Amino acid sequence: MKILVTGSAGFIGFHLVKKLLERGDEVVGIDNINDYYDVNLKYGRLNELGIDKEAIVDNLPISSSKYDAHRFVKVDLSDKEEMDRLFKRECFDAVMNLAAQAGVRYSLENPHAYVESNIVGFLNILEGCRNHGVKNLAYASSSSVYGLNQSQPFKTTDKTEHQVSLYAATKKSNEMMAHTYAHLYGIQTTGLRFFTVYGPWGRPDMAPMLFTDAILNDRAIKVFNNGKMSRDFTYIDDIVDGIIKVIDKPAQVNEAWDAKNPEISSSSAPYRLYNIGNNAPLPLMTFIETIEEALAKKAQKNFMPMQDGDVVSTYADVSGLINEFAYKPDTKLKDGIEKFVLWYKEFYGVNKDAV
Repeated sequence: MKILVTGSAGFIGFHLVKKLLERGDEVVGIDNINDYYDVNLKYGRLNELGIDKEAIVDNLPISSSKYDAHRFVKVDLSDKEEMDRLFKRECFDAVMNLAAQAGVRYSLENPHAYVESNIVGFLNILEGCRNHGVKNLAYASSSSVYGLNQSQPFKTTDKTEHQVSLYAATKKSNEMMAHTYAHLYGIQTTGLRFFTVYGPWGRPDMAPMLFTDAILNDRAIKVFNNGKMSRDFTYIDDIVDGIIKVIDKPAQVNEAWDAKNPEISSSSAPYRLYNIGNNAPLPLMTFIETIEEALAKKAQKNFMPMQDGDVVSTYADVSGLINEFAYKPDTKLKDGIEKFVLWYKEFYGVNKDAV
């Protein structure tokens, strides 16, 4: 299968591309390599895929030195003309859209970046699929769409009208846009609401990296809501496993769908929504303690109030993926954090025996 993976220099995109190539797919990865966080980390991921930083030229495909079936293009999703050229040139069988302006808190500071990337960019993906015959589209949504919903675990049948950040609002918009194109043009669209992904090559603006860096450098970590938070921490390998399952089995029309009593996560169109998470939330303090154990060093903690745009708890009901794809996230937090810490020390040149 020939697959377009957007955001391939990103955390999840990098891992997905690697796994797809290892199983024999042809993969074109794209990314705009913006400076939301350290671009050296993005180039490091690309280097692991055989993409040489010095060879990258805007809008031109370059071949991997490690994988014969991989090419990379530095292009911005919001560039309508270049995205259309890409779709016309490549003739994809499937698309996995992971590119987005990430970060809940950053959306309070730079809202325009979210509209350009997450809405305009996603429209260009939808139009590329529509105009060039791609019927299989999967895309990243987010657990943040649940917003003020207090009912847990979060179910895809729950109503999601009350987002608390612009980032979340753009992800909700993606779900609505995807349904429209599924209904109008028969594009098989599958949305995945991600829950707190962690692991090697993770983003530096996320808790594992922030906490590990602070602890190793004797700085206090920021613990929001005075530590009274929980998250459905999900290891990257479990996430990638779920993504591949939905790529291989694109959304179908729900024949049992009833317009008088509609199920929000499916439709009379070929449209599906799934939560993808560990289905087992843990307290934030347990997460911090696990990192402390892996580093053999205690954290200095600065307890702080709740941040605007944040939520107290996330908990994924993943019964949809379990029932339809036999999805089974099974990485224990201790094992996942140990793998992350080993990668962190190697990538950043930290003495592996240092505390």
